[in-house]
Amino acid sequence: MAYQLNEEQRMIRAMVRDFARENIMPTAAERDLTGEFPADILRQMGELGLMGMNVPPEYNGAGVDTVSYSLALQEVAYACASTAVVMSVHNSVACGPIYLFGSEYLKETYLKVLATGQKIGCFALTEPGAGSDPASQRSKAVKDGDTYVINGVKMFITSGKNADVTVVTAYTDREKRHRGISAFVVEKGTPGFSVGKEEKKMGLRSSDTAELIFEDCRVPARNLLGEEGDGFRIAMASLDGGRIGIASQSVGLAQAALDAAVNYAKERVQFGKVISQFQGIRWMIADMATQIEAARLLVFNAAAMRDRGENFSAAASMAKVFASEMANKVAYKALQIHGGYGYIQEFPVERYYRDARVFTIYEGTSEIQRKVIANHVIGK
Repeated sequence: MAYQLNEEQRMIRAMVRDFARENIMPTAAERDLTGEFPADILRQMGELGLMGMNVPPEYNGAGVDTVSYSLALQEVAYACASTAVVMSVHNSVACGPIYLFGSEYLKETYLKVLATGQKIGCFALTEPGAGSDPASQRSKAVKDGDTYVINGVKMFITSGKNADVTVVTAYTDREKRHRGISAFVVEKGTPGFSVGKEEKKMGLRSSDTAELIFEDCRVPARNLLGEEGDGFRIAMASLDGGRIGIASQSVGLAQAALDAAVNYAKERVQFGKVISQFQGIRWMIADMATQIEAARLLVFNAAAMRDRGENFSAAASMAKVFASEMANKVAYKALQIHGGYGYIQEFPVERYYRDARVFTIYEGTSEIQRKVIANHVIGK
């Protein structure tokens, strides 16, 4: 690999790889069938420091760099993409905004328990009429003394059912459009906050995706993230980090699909020899390996830029759009190499193929990533 990892990064990768393949991978197919949320695994991951990787030690985090976080996420995704997306959302868009924009009170109260994995976090931005355009959201928060009263419905929220802490956006001043959006930290069990419909999905089935309902939900004013009107900026900053997470997840799943295809091709005999000897198969595998490596380097580039304190927004979008589309292509080819066996649940490529499909949609569609990249290259 062209990117030079330091000793700590290599140790983190090795530790997570061992844990994921011993403790996550063996039950991934079963959880895909049952839809069981990996709560016990996530607690173990918290003990290993994987649920607050970029959070400093003073808030119970591991305090490692973004490259190390990407490496860990790749290894978890290799074992189970459902577990990886819970980890990604928790780290990037739950811990992330509280650490970057939260008051000392919010960090002490919520970040410390999130960083250890004692509690799970989620991020509620999307609504039935507001996906790629956050300014179209209808949720509102009205100041009432020392509280805000939130009303609205959020949908497609990863970990929405199982999360203990939710970072939620809502309008505090609709006339200001996106500059009138604010962000709040809301605890599970707060009166007026409930979980609605849980979605039935094509893939990532052991990661719940749910509707969240806010009906006259009173949240303490001190649970406001940043200042009023900072919500859009908080969301965009959080999603930049989240895109590195989804790109890392894409690389991990694609590597698992490639490895499965190579192993199968070395064993499957047709026309008197293993199919790995046929040029058509060899070239497919060569293309898959090349695309994975290109995506991995784009991800490391975005992560390293973030670690250096540079503007990494366009780099994160490049990594996300390329890696997510690559994962879909690689999963497709891996299934094709398996032939009919790839279409049945006995072989993991069937799950990889389903799990990969949403990568080009959530945390910013491919179309939104291209918009971000074009604005960077051409200007608005």
